[in-house]
Amino acid sequence: MEEETHYPADSDLDLSFTSCTTTTTDRTFSARSSLARSSLTLSFNESRLSSTSNPTSSSTSIPNLHRRAHRRHDPNWAAIKAATTLSSDGALHLRHLKLLRLVGSGNLGRVFLCRLRDYDHANFALKVVDRDSLTSKKLSHVQTEAEILSSLDHPFLPTLYAHLEVSHYTCLLIDYCPNGDLHSLLRKQPNNRLPVDAVRFYAAEVLVALEYLHALGIVYRDLKPENILIRENGHIMLSDFDLCFKSDISPKLESRTHVNPGTTRKRHRRRTCNCFDGRHQRQETVMEFVAEPTTAFSRSCVGTHEYLAPELVSGSGHGNGVDWWAFGVLIYELLSGTTPFKGGSKESTLRNIASTKGVRFYVDEREREEAGMAEARDLIERLLVKDPRKRLGCARGATDIKRHPFFHGVKWPLIRAYRPPELRGLAVKRSKSKPHASHVSGLSSSPRRRRCWWKRLCNYMRIKGSKYSLKSNQNYYCYVNNKVRKCV
Repeated sequence: MEEETHYPADSDLDLSFTSCTTTTTDRTFSARSSLARSSLTLSFNESRLSSTSNPTSSSTSIPNLHRRAHRRHDPNWAAIKAATTLSSDGALHLRHLKLLRLVGSGNLGRVFLCRLRDYDHANFALKVVDRDSLTSKKLSHVQTEAEILSSLDHPFLPTLYAHLEVSHYTCLLIDYCPNGDLHSLLRKQPNNRLPVDAVRFYAAEVLVALEYLHALGIVYRDLKPENILIRENGHIMLSDFDLCFKSDISPKLESRTHVNPGTTRKRHRRRTCNCFDGRHQRQETVMEFVAEPTTAFSRSCVGTHEYLAPELVSGSGHGNGVDWWAFGVLIYELLSGTTPFKGGSKESTLRNIASTKGVRFYVDEREREEAGMAEARDLIERLLVKDPRKRLGCARGATDIKRHPFFHGVKWPLIRAYRPPELRGLAVKRSKSKPHASHVSGLSSSPRRRRCWWKRLCNYMRIKGSKYSLKSNQNYYCYVNNKVRKCV
């Protein structure tokens, strides 16, 4: 067992160890470091608002205006509340934190695993940035990340518990993910690949996180496995928001015609006949919420070279489409273990991305193809379209991507209740209080459990059958219009 190292937390806060000039990608909050691809380029916060603190102050008070609904009962918040209650000025300070060990480092700063001094049951990640060691451009990235983190309230995105400005250091207290990043997990799998069901699970959660960011007008621009961290419960959390940029957003409701074959619901207006099977089909008008930053525009070339979109490589300007391109590259890498346009060097990779050649799939005829692989390839091809105007997701965002056959069967409102996949090197702490749905496919029910259920039901019918005449037509019930009616 690794011995814990406690760093001193004196009031003068000599944090010279946070200075960092490394060029590796910042794997914030990750418990394990991996050979990652490099990128080219406190206040008690329970609200969606953020205030800029004075660099000479230890913390800044932020009004408790908007509680984070999905983290309302999080034990981390309870620990911070206890610490601020016992504090003499009611604020959280660095002296309240106990640094345990270094987690990772990047081009902006270093990340430490820490706990509150009087509470050992809640782990946090403290990202420490030495502002004196950064250029003005990187300082703007730090400010961007702090601003974006303070506005996030989503289960698949980090929670900013505190923002501390001490001397020339900026400290961000955020969630800690003990299972590391998806890049490290991928390298532990056979042939560096994930099963299709596991890819669908992680892709669905990343899609929901990107949908939320785009609804806020935030273009991520740094999607890759190294920035997808895995929480203690096995669900994902995106990290590193220093390369994001914000744009105006105009949410709207759009109508779409949906065909339901053989339905009997009264709200359907149009009725058509299927000439082949004689069944009637009804067309239903569905209202969909669309919030996509289609007007976003930037000319800066940032990101990881293997995940750069063609319009970003050309330097002609880019928008929200770069995230959907990177989403396609991510699915490709999770399924095949490599990126689709990877070359022998960075220059050759960029040339492959900028060329007119489309994505290619390498299929081993000796291996049996998994179910869902064809749908995955079709989704990747639609996402990796060189022209952003024709790329899936650029016009209506995640709304269109969710309807792709690859995600068929995913119940999006229940996405947090799905059980994470069982993979090599992944230790998941399961909650005993809440039932989990099975891995992006349906309710959790093993064949043994189903057999026991049917056996109990048959025994009940056999015992009570004579009393209630269950085999008689007098007790035959049918399900009509969402109501159970007795059929005579």
